[in-house]
Amino acid sequence: MQRSNVPASKGPVWQADSAELYGDIRLHEGVSVWPKVVMRAESDYIDIGAFTNIQDFTMIHIADCPTTIGAYCSITHHCTIHGATIGDNCLIGINATIMDRAVIGDNCIIAGHTIVTEDTVIPANSIVAGAPGKVKATRNNFVANRLNALAYFDNGEAYALGNYRVWADPEQQAKMAQRKIDLEALLKNTHGN
Repeated sequence: MQRSNVPASKGPVWQADSAELYGDIRLHEGVSVWPKVVMRAESDYIDIGAFTNIQDFTMIHIADCPTTIGAYCSITHHCTIHGATIGDNCLIGINATIMDRAVIGDNCIIAGHTIVTEDTVIPANSIVAGAPGKVKATRNNFVANRLNALAYFDNGEAYALGNYRVWADPEQQAKMAQRKIDLEALLKNTHGN
């Protein structure tokens, strides 16, 4: 049951019944919140950007600052996000931890089991791994990360209707293939890559 002050007009596309949200939590259009997620914002706020997915068993809390997560992000299974800022189009890998006042730039991938320590700043388009997390490569991850977020948006819409197998549908697979072509063209036209 949702126990936050999320405005009804900005609620998630789908939220699992087992997700627990407490305090000042702001969910934008197209967000999906998956089973066993816990979010708590007692003295500050949590802001989850449009079309972002918060996957199973993730814990999001505040620190001496809010936690903000941009649009089209995937916060994957078992992550801990604590008082951090995450840009748009990011993928935070399974069991990663992002700590107080860390800042993750746009289009980043944080590998599974990575620990991004307090006050770390990760530049846009980085691939980060390790404990503590270090930049291992630089690459614009916009297309892959946006595709993942859109797949979860579609899955959330399907779950809201009781369809738990949309990803197996050939029409869905064709839709994702076309999206990849469209996003690659957008990236090329926007950045000349």
